[in-house]
Amino acid sequence: MANDTRTRILEATGLLLRRRGYHGTSLNDILSASGAPRGSLYFHFPGGKDQLVIEVTRDSVAGVTERLGAALAAEHDPAVAVHHIYQSVARMLEENEFSLGCPIAPVVLDAPNDVPELADLCRSAFEQWIGLLREAFIRAGVPERRAQALALLVESSLEGLMVIARATRDRAPLKAVADEVAALIEAAVLAGEVRQRADAAI
Repeated sequence: MANDTRTRILEATGLLLRRRGYHGTSLNDILSASGAPRGSLYFHFPGGKDQLVIEVTRDSVAGVTERLGAALAAEHDPAVAVHHIYQSVARMLEENEFSLGCPIAPVVLDAPNDVPELADLCRSAFEQWIGLLREAFIRAGVPERRAQALALLVESSLEGLMVIARATRDRAPLKAVADEVAALIEAAVLAGEVRQRADAAI
């Protein structure tokens, strides 16, 4: 029962953060959404709201990192993998009726600098996600500098497209940009292969 209560509190907090951000989510909101008594919240999270938000955000980041890594590892061609990632994001938005996007974006937009551990966690999340993309491109033969730029392009376009898709309630922008980004990655991989063959011939 205790674990059920803790899980309810975590799940309710996660949904509220994605909808309202850090400052828009109060302890009363969390208690109301989870149906948990106030005493249970402080029993499981003696640090209060900050501890709870940090734990939820850490879990969310770990989940996204795991799924992103698996998606990139599942395909030899990073262009195909990235196209699948855009499709997965589009499906996620449709399944939640365009009500939820990136789990940490609302927290970042609330500028949680007064909670240093939370700010560090959000910064580290983007570094991890961009790093996973960059390494996938490098493994495919894309030079490091170009790989970094492409990784930033993918991550920033996904973040922006989630906002646009939610505003328009339409997955079409994700499909359009996915095709263009995949073409860019494919071209970068091909250029890397040509460069490697030329270097080997010298």
